[in-house]
Amino acid sequence: MYASREDIGYDFGEDSKVGSKPVKPNPNIDGGWAWTIVLSSFLVHILIMGSQMALGILNMEWLEEFNQSRGLTAWVSSLSMGITLIVGPFIGLFISMCGCRTTAIIGGILNALGWILSAYASNVHYLFLTFGVTAGIGSGMVYLPAVVMVGQYFQKRRALAQGLSTTGTGFGAFLMTALLKYLCTEFGWRNAMFIQGAVSLNLCVCGALMRPLSPKDLNEKCMVRSDSEENRAKAPSNSTETIKSNGVLTEEPEKKEEAANEEVHGSVQHIEIGGKSGSGRSMYGLRILKTVSQLTVTVRKGFALWYSSYFGAASLFTNRVFVAFIIWALFAYSSFVIPFIHLPEIVKQYNLSRQDNVFPLTSIIAIVHIFGKVILGIISDLPCISTWNVFLMANFTLVTCILTLPLMQTYVGLAVVCALIGFSSGYFSLMPVVTEDLVGTKHLANAYGIIICANGISALFGPPFAGWIYDITQKYDFSFYIAGLLYMVGIIFLLIQPCIQKKQPREKSTEEAQV
Repeated sequence: MYASREDIGYDFGEDSKVGSKPVKPNPNIDGGWAWTIVLSSFLVHILIMGSQMALGILNMEWLEEFNQSRGLTAWVSSLSMGITLIVGPFIGLFISMCGCRTTAIIGGILNALGWILSAYASNVHYLFLTFGVTAGIGSGMVYLPAVVMVGQYFQKRRALAQGLSTTGTGFGAFLMTALLKYLCTEFGWRNAMFIQGAVSLNLCVCGALMRPLSPKDLNEKCMVRSDSEENRAKAPSNSTETIKSNGVLTEEPEKKEEAANEEVHGSVQHIEIGGKSGSGRSMYGLRILKTVSQLTVTVRKGFALWYSSYFGAASLFTNRVFVAFIIWALFAYSSFVIPFIHLPEIVKQYNLSRQDNVFPLTSIIAIVHIFGKVILGIISDLPCISTWNVFLMANFTLVTCILTLPLMQTYVGLAVVCALIGFSSGYFSLMPVVTEDLVGTKHLANAYGIIICANGISALFGPPFAGWIYDITQKYDFSFYIAGLLYMVGIIFLLIQPCIQKKQPREKSTEEAQV
């Protein structure tokens, strides 16, 4: 087990230089504007994730309107949910180039456009493009910045902040379900989608609140985090050896790039000063040239950071623990989504519809899920508790519940298991924290983009796979068993890789001693 990057011996280098002078922290880190960022992220989760969990209302309307099969119609919702997460790595490129604020505002406009265009759908295939793809990409462009910004603004209470912001998913599931039910009843599903598109424009407001931290503040935060992690570990770090073997983003290329950028700006400014005696038209042209050069430099720098994270010497994939984390994500999310999709049918098979109508099992999961995120976040922020250990324990509880659920045939038994599923799945709020501990703040956007992409693949294919198993066996039992076993494989990868990572430096030192 480990509690920080130093424990696993992996670092990307941005935290390697710690100044001897005391660092005066930015008052907005862990306080001030940071809580506005939490509010912005909370609203994003309500408008995006909450809306997606309420798509069952629109799915029934589409079935009646277009008279298509349930499988084909369900792909509209699956595409929207899957693409929101799958586009994560590419959204990381936008964040590297334009920043979180600009990316989120563009995504809010695109998401609203997808909802509005879907109101004019003539068939299901039209919805694939407008709602599944357009609104899905827009959702992804807002969702990832909302998570990344919370990670940037918090140091001491990261887990709690992420937990509070992601509780918007549970609140949104209730609010958006009630809103869409009311709108569909009063105005019809087409006008409901049009109105929902107008409501989604509030995502642009949420994006505008994502005020970026200066590079100086980010560096100070990294330095403070390095100090706190060293004090907590109280052991010599093996990061130097790992850096040499795995490769990092060194500062020399960045300095060379900054020098080149200064040359470009300096030459443009020199031309501008020399051309003051010229006409106003030439001055206007020089200003345009300066703006274009600055934009080009920004794009080049953002693309270089994105490219190096995925394919360069400092590729995220050289971190074995992070690769294991990706494998885990490929199996984990479907285990949470499958109960939401198939529980109503299980309740119907067990003749428990009357009890479920009074208090639906999916509502139990959603309610307890809210408390799980907050409580697990508070526990993880305790100085004596490892976030990684809390994360693993929650995963073990969830996979046990998934494997146990088919054995429960009474409403009380199912309700207890669903409550445990809701609470243990609160570890979703810890995923950005664990990712940041693995790769650092600088690479959080690209790394978390990969993780949610893996989650998107899991969400896209998990429920249809469970339905296919049911078509073969005429039982949902095997769907949960197979999903649980695959989930367990992902957890085993998380357990094995840190042990391998720790053993490598020891083996190396033993060999050197023998020589």
